[in-house]
Amino acid sequence: MRTSRRIILALMLGAAPVAGSGFAFDGAPVNPKDAALPVVSQPAAQALNAQALGGGLGIPGQKKAIPPATTAAAATAPSLTSLQYAAEGGHPVAQWKLGRMYANGDGVTQDDLRAFEYFSRIANQHAEDSPSAPQATIVANAFVALGRYYLNGIPNSKVKVDRERAREMFSYAASYFGNADAQYDLARLYLKTPDASREDFRYGARWLGLAAQKGQHQAQALLGQMLFNGDRLPPQRARGLMWLTLASESAAPDELWIKESYTRAMSKASGDDRAMALQMLEHWVQGRRD
Repeated sequence: MRTSRRIILALMLGAAPVAGSGFAFDGAPVNPKDAALPVVSQPAAQALNAQALGGGLGIPGQKKAIPPATTAAAATAPSLTSLQYAAEGGHPVAQWKLGRMYANGDGVTQDDLRAFEYFSRIANQHAEDSPSAPQATIVANAFVALGRYYLNGIPNSKVKVDRERAREMFSYAASYFGNADAQYDLARLYLKTPDASREDFRYGARWLGLAAQKGQHQAQALLGQMLFNGDRLPPQRARGLMWLTLASESAAPDELWIKESYTRAMSKASGDDRAMALQMLEHWVQGRRD
């Protein structure tokens, strides 16, 4: 509740109640390609299966300095060995932890190729697990991680830039598992494609809306920008300001683009815009019961 109150207070300066129509995206996109079951690139995965495996904790895409070999680091060897043993036995949680460790270089030498292999194992072995299964979140996150690797490629490896493979990974996690990060990444692929068609934009906008509704703050920020500025969408400044306010509250310190977008929108918003956004925020908070 404390966070919710901060969000509402951010818009209360000079606000007065103003009625207005709502705007929201709902319903799942219907592009049949977004529901196809992807298979992880076997040459890349098989090439790694023969390599020695290790472990560590980290987050893909957020690289950290590799810690020096110290007594404390050496003390983690038993736990790393246990993770490796569990991962070799097919335990998805262990595979996910080891994948994150190598992706981030936390406690081990950073190695995106090994991270890719661990995430591939999860995707290949658990793609058809129930979305309500205990490990469903891990499986969905593995697909997202793989999609991002395909989106950027791994230098000096068999994992090359492949936007279509990336789309398949994001699509499956977004459609089957309902993963908000995958929905956001999929939306960006549709929206940022240089030769995007009207259908592509429609799919992208709807995926973006679904992710925003689930609280994915980057999706909220991008949707807020588009609505406030009328960027390929009918301008709805109050609704856009509401999304930007929510996103700004959740943004990480290094996500300056979100903070800056929110600040610019606030400086341009009228009193009526702020008042209507306040009403929308109150409705959002009440609906989420947080």
